[in-house]
Amino acid sequence: MKIAVLGAGAWGSALAVSLSAAHELSLWARRPEAREELARRRASPYLPGIAFPDAVRIAPDLASALSPCDIAIVATPTAGLRDAAGAIARARPDANLLWACKGFETDTRKLPHEIVGEVLPSARHAGALSGPSFALEVARGQPTALVLACADEAFAVETSSLLNSARLRIYSSTDVVGVELGGAVKNVIAIAAGIADGLSLGRNARAALITRGLAEIVRLGAAAGGLPETFMGLTGLGDLVLTATGDLSRNREVGVALAGGSALPEILSRIGHVAEGVNSAAAVQALARQHAVDMPIVDAVCRVLFEGELPGQAVHQLLSRDPRPEWRDQ
Repeated sequence: MKIAVLGAGAWGSALAVSLSAAHELSLWARRPEAREELARRRASPYLPGIAFPDAVRIAPDLASALSPCDIAIVATPTAGLRDAAGAIARARPDANLLWACKGFETDTRKLPHEIVGEVLPSARHAGALSGPSFALEVARGQPTALVLACADEAFAVETSSLLNSARLRIYSSTDVVGVELGGAVKNVIAIAAGIADGLSLGRNARAALITRGLAEIVRLGAAAGGLPETFMGLTGLGDLVLTATGDLSRNREVGVALAGGSALPEILSRIGHVAEGVNSAAAVQALARQHAVDMPIVDAVCRVLFEGELPGQAVHQLLSRDPRPEWRDQ
């Protein structure tokens, strides 16, 4: 299969390295100087120690990346999806499209499938590629499992089978909304987990927070139209556990630094990468209020991020909540 990966950050580069083992692959970066640097170095600055295989072709322009491809994978941050989909609409309006970004668009608070539906309605097939995956481990060939979600079940099954390999396992789903919401909300919960770790609250507290965070994800996801079983799978529980506990998690790193007293702008500048949980937190909170879903952990994260509440105070408020049945609608 001929694949175009649009976006040469850590995730796009890692997908290019992994998928090029079995497919013809073109990698495109938005900035011309970045394309020139990638072609010269044959490596990504975001993936230390990883060289591009010979099968990874650095496309000199978007048209050359898209013209021969069977499928385009947009691997930009969610903030860049609208522009990327618009460029595809001008060059290949009938393309098969996957997006490998998570979270909400900041200004519109729309999920990726809503953005693509607006900008690229003529796409033959469109779907999400998501799951528990640190880019560096994918690039190293360490075993990883993802989910390909598309409303067209036949496309999801066929394409996941074609992309599947021994090191990058791809499962299929038709629950696009559930897959996207799991990937978005877990980033917010991961910030909370980072705060708990930064305050040295212990592993018991981390386990409780992850579990109660999953309950919030399930409540919101079901209210917004996702399937409950999706949130118990790779793009729900799996992605949450990885992002809330892994040392490579940028969202967890944000939480740890907040607990240490650093200011949010300083943290984001130091990380140097997108932490989608920060961008998604307000949108998740708004969606929860729209559906009358109680999400105390998300609310606490938003107070710390945007209202200046101290992390310790936010944790105290969570621990002071009245006891209640473990599972209920609210």
